[in-house]
Amino acid sequence: MTPGSIHHKTYLSIDPKIFLWYIPRWKPKGRNQSKMRIIHRKNKTRLLISGSSLITIFILGNFLLPLSSSQEVYRSGKSYPDGHGGSVYFPSGDISFADEVVSFEKGNPGAGDNDSKPEETIGIPDYDRATADNYTTLGCGGVLTLRFIDNVLVDIEGPDLYVFEIGPAIEPTNLAISKDGQEWIEIGKISGGRADIDISPFVNPGDTFHYVRLTDLKTDCGGAWPGADIDALGAIGSAIQISLKSSVLFDFDKSTLKPEAAEELHNAALKTKEFSNVRIIIEGHTDNYGTDAYNLDLSERRAAAVRNYFLSQEGMEGYDIESRGFGESRPIASNDTEEGRAMNRRVEIIILPKGNP
Repeated sequence: MTPGSIHHKTYLSIDPKIFLWYIPRWKPKGRNQSKMRIIHRKNKTRLLISGSSLITIFILGNFLLPLSSSQEVYRSGKSYPDGHGGSVYFPSGDISFADEVVSFEKGNPGAGDNDSKPEETIGIPDYDRATADNYTTLGCGGVLTLRFIDNVLVDIEGPDLYVFEIGPAIEPTNLAISKDGQEWIEIGKISGGRADIDISPFVNPGDTFHYVRLTDLKTDCGGAWPGADIDALGAIGSAIQISLKSSVLFDFDKSTLKPEAAEELHNAALKTKEFSNVRIIIEGHTDNYGTDAYNLDLSERRAAAVRNYFLSQEGMEGYDIESRGFGESRPIASNDTEEGRAMNRRVEIIILPKGNP
């Protein structure tokens, strides 16, 4: 698959208790043949698109596998209007969407201040056709960086990320993803209004990503709204994230769980027990204080401590639970500040369907 190429499939979303059939309603007939309710504004048409240290638990909801396109039954998760006469299904619902604007570099030329509000791109797609509101125009060459907080982007079978852009004059953008907001993986050019992006050719199995960056490619720099107009960005491949303060779990430089950790870990275990027929991976991470070898060992011991707690205290002996340590090799923030280092000292618990890498 080429970088950023768009494709449309049918998926079975597998929860241990619920089977979900998803059939895309959108068909690539061309903009003039699409049934859309529109609002005109000058040269564009707008469409309705309806530190503390942390222990982080990831739960991948409603896993996706390819299916035939003969059924259409929705049983959980949530569908959102794509603005082009169809809808997009997100297995994890509203938590799937970006939560925070990290930075916004308005392009030149750019739109007016009222159309350049990057905070309008966080949360669910909610472009309001009546007021032509709840989106942001990047401007010519503008750059928007967003972060997932209560979820993360993961690679699943099929498309993993979806960018909602409004307007028939769809301007292409360049997409990049990052674990820490510092080192970026370039996915490539996306365009077309409805953009299903499969990140699998660019990532390793089990990788999780907190940051997404969109850069306008300067193909339409005229008029009052130059550049791409972004409504929302969501992770179809989404994992639920529960963050716990490690000060409750571990003493500094230790891997023995503190007595106070019991309540927090019990609540986390209750959440993970909502899923069955899954594989649980517990990952330990540190900041860059100390040697690589020492940090790797500490991260392995902390991940193992959480695994042992689940097995011995929470009755999870029948679960497939693996612990891994990565030391300082997978930061999610800069190690140049205490706040960033605190974010990097964490344990991540990722829950995947059996059969995934």
